[in-house]
Amino acid sequence: MDKKKVAVPLVCHGHSRPVVDLFYSPVSPDGFFLISASKDSSPMLRNGETGDWIGTFEGHKGAVWSCCLDTNALRAASGSADFSAKLWDALTGDELQSFEHKHIVRACAFSEDTHLLLTGGFEKILRIFDLNRPDAPPREVDNSPGSIRTVAWLHSDQTILSSCADIGGVRLWDIRSGKIVQTLETKSPVTSAEVSQDGRYITTADGSTVKFWDANHFGLVKSYDMPCNVESASLEPKFGNKFVAGGEDMWIHVFDFHTGEQIGCNKGHHGPVHCLRFSPGGESYASGSEDGTIRIWQLSPASHDENDSLPGNGPTGKVKVSADDVAQKIEVLHVSKEGKTAEKDKATDA
Repeated sequence: MDKKKVAVPLVCHGHSRPVVDLFYSPVSPDGFFLISASKDSSPMLRNGETGDWIGTFEGHKGAVWSCCLDTNALRAASGSADFSAKLWDALTGDELQSFEHKHIVRACAFSEDTHLLLTGGFEKILRIFDLNRPDAPPREVDNSPGSIRTVAWLHSDQTILSSCADIGGVRLWDIRSGKIVQTLETKSPVTSAEVSQDGRYITTADGSTVKFWDANHFGLVKSYDMPCNVESASLEPKFGNKFVAGGEDMWIHVFDFHTGEQIGCNKGHHGPVHCLRFSPGGESYASGSEDGTIRIWQLSPASHDENDSLPGNGPTGKVKVSADDVAQKIEVLHVSKEGKTAEKDKATDA
């Protein structure tokens, strides 16, 4: 890697507390979008390419631990320390539904067909809400061995993946029987679990290890020791030849998938990195940190000239989907007033 080339990220400000989860939508006719969860209680929606802020979803009364967008980026969901998961209209910002729980909701995920919302948290219960019948009681799968930290769908919504905050391993559940059909063993609790875009791999981060599992046969494909304890890892979706990992040392490390060799290291955050996700096309990835910022990094810093200066919220003149187009479509998103984020410090932490 040419040491003269320094990666200059797009720095996205707005959150007043640590950023703890990030989620990219697939590419839609309007581009792709990035949603962020923060302990300030207010998830934010951004243009996924430029980082430009589109709006803030207001309504939670506690730290928001998890967020996601459905396949068409028309609805958002969030899980919070206020004992609720909320469903939002991603075009208007309106709260569509609030699903009450009896304890902190740590994770949420839309099914691939967008009809179901999966949640998990401190209650050790997986809940599946039918979004076509939002007032109906959810289906509950209640034999998780520990407090749930992450959830995901795979196998065309036939299998659920979950990890626990207090014990190692990833559990794979058959949605028809509600039973655990396989456990992927890890020494430490899994803090990040991602199903690759092509459905081939499950990427996990546990302690100072990143592992890649066969998502169909569940065998361990690769395991790499990291330079520090990492909280999150993400596999490049287009070619699958690189992955990024970040954690307590505040740096984002870029590795070769096939060899595990570190091929890049991006510095810029002023606190531990809590979440990392690649954009759907693999040209960039976003990081969220204890410092309250999101940074969007181009995969190849050499593609920028050394003298290029990228403004704080995204480049101008290089946008495939103009911010104006997005703003017109989403102009009525209920955004927070300037200065209001300062009031969020009273948001409860888990």
